[in-house]
Amino acid sequence: MSSSQSTKALASTGFTPTGSATVVDVEQVEAALVEHYPRLVRLAYLVLPPGLGRNRRVLTAHALVQRALPRSRTTTPVLPEQRNPASRGTDPGYAYVRCQVLRAALDAGRPLLRLARPRRAQLPPLLPQVWGLRLFPRSGGADELALDQRLSALPGPARAAYVLRGLERLTDDEVRRVLEAVGVDTDRQDGAHAEAIDAALAEAGAQTPPGVRSPAALLESPEFDPCLLRARPTDLMRRRQHLKALGIAAVAALVCGALLGMPGDGWGPDGAAAPPYAKNPAAEAALDPARLTRAAPAAWKESARTDFSVWPARGELADDEGLLRRALAVWARPGKSVRVSATPGTVTGAPPGPARLLFAGPVDSARVVLLYDGLRVVRYAEPLDGTSGAALDFARVDGAGTADAGAVVVGRADGNVRYLTAPWVREAAVQDLLEPTATPSALRRTADGVTAPFASPALARACTSWNTLRLRDREGAARLATDLGELVPAHLTAGRPDAPREATPADWSRTACSLAAARSHGVRTVNAWSYAAQALPDGSGEAKWVCTRAETWRGGGGRALAQFLAPGARTAAVAAKAEGEPACGVREPSVLAGVLWKSATGSWYVLAGGSKDVASLAVSGGQRSPGNTLAVRSSQGARPTLTGRLDDGRTLRTLR
Repeated sequence: MSSSQSTKALASTGFTPTGSATVVDVEQVEAALVEHYPRLVRLAYLVLPPGLGRNRRVLTAHALVQRALPRSRTTTPVLPEQRNPASRGTDPGYAYVRCQVLRAALDAGRPLLRLARPRRAQLPPLLPQVWGLRLFPRSGGADELALDQRLSALPGPARAAYVLRGLERLTDDEVRRVLEAVGVDTDRQDGAHAEAIDAALAEAGAQTPPGVRSPAALLESPEFDPCLLRARPTDLMRRRQHLKALGIAAVAALVCGALLGMPGDGWGPDGAAAPPYAKNPAAEAALDPARLTRAAPAAWKESARTDFSVWPARGELADDEGLLRRALAVWARPGKSVRVSATPGTVTGAPPGPARLLFAGPVDSARVVLLYDGLRVVRYAEPLDGTSGAALDFARVDGAGTADAGAVVVGRADGNVRYLTAPWVREAAVQDLLEPTATPSALRRTADGVTAPFASPALARACTSWNTLRLRDREGAARLATDLGELVPAHLTAGRPDAPREATPADWSRTACSLAAARSHGVRTVNAWSYAAQALPDGSGEAKWVCTRAETWRGGGGRALAQFLAPGARTAAVAAKAEGEPACGVREPSVLAGVLWKSATGSWYVLAGGSKDVASLAVSGGQRSPGNTLAVRSSQGARPTLTGRLDDGRTLRTLR
């Protein structure tokens, strides 16, 4: 575009070029702020120093964005990312307000100096304020936790560089220009401004995102969304005091201090629980350890149901009333020091009534309690030497059957996992799916059914092995389950989605690594279906098409992957994927996918495979093929469109 054309384009949007900067009106900045408000708040939340605490970071992030409006017309530098028409940087209003938010977020991380006047961002925000509640984003999975820890270890400029790369998708040159615009390290007197920015870029680049997901996907997760919040009460006892006399208030403060175990973490009757907020018979009954229900040891043998409701109470601490009381109290009122996690779609509120006790005992370096309320399995864990650092995990298990209720995670440590197995489990073993012909390794269990630890694939960065739990019940049926970072392992099946069977290691030997895409997603079952086979056009063998679909406990949000298995390849290649679509599932078993494939002779082909109910396939350009497979000559970089026609006349499109 010529300079005159560029000037006309700017004028058409209401912006007037002024040298190397663009004049921006207050109304234009306000429009950009309103349109991108959730993203700007997320940006501020990620860059703010983690030492502020999650509640103050949320409120400060909103305050910084709301204070970013200029008082009058102002100018903003023309940043490099404006070259990309699809970028938000094309809007000078957004570029201005982003710089303002970044500058204030970095100021908030500066230390307070004794003789210097504090900057506004260094002080707690006057507005917004929420009285009586603590607000924080919902907890994420293992990948989000690892990323949060890494960002916490970075200084402010490096944290800003990482977020601009991942969230805003800027190049290093564009990040450097933004950091210069917000004045990174301009207080230095030695002229090392550029060196400081280079150091920030280097530190940010050294932080590899955890797991297999991209930095953008992690930074855009609900874990870092200050607009999607959870609330917890705070200072409830103190707010009841109001305007009582000074003497009565002093006595009440002493009583509250004693009840809450001040100072320190304390080992009061409720441990790490927050102050009580309910005094009604139903709530008190649910929190009374004496009213916990317990199944008879042999109930599972006589019951028509074989789920968590017939698990007997096990563990050497099953009669420890103090431990059970703390577990129930923390479940109802998790305090500030309690780490709470839940699978997607799982509510984290108090039990509706007396829960069922499944297990209570020491596991590694913690005391663990497992509870079940008919909808959820809840795991409470506290250190052996106190209650500080207690953890509370929720998993949805409504409608579980024999295959789903075979095991529950009781502990994780050093990349290993331990399970509590169901009372009907006769044998437990570890099977590496990548070595399907290897003999499963027997897994020792205690008298209570707790397995020995073994390496879990849930947090592994490289897919060099994929250990699964192999359970055999009293009737001799064997089932495979895999750890995906949640309390309940996912059940592995194989075959057509509307008639699945128990999976064998051979069913998953070349597609096991694709299970990483379902981590921390609330997965109940994962099915592998080899839906088509086709001879390769160069005569090098037969390829297979496999669809793997993960179904969740909440019913929606299923994920499907279509994978291409070339002859001789150790692992499959992902050809297409979809989330929230019925394809390759019980409701819609039909599936179609295609790949651009290069033969050993260097020729390029479009290969496609559909399920058995596909009568014919067509590729853009008019070429058709009868049956459910297709092979057509093509060229490198081609992006053809594939469609299929089902036996009943309906049109089927590729998985997406």
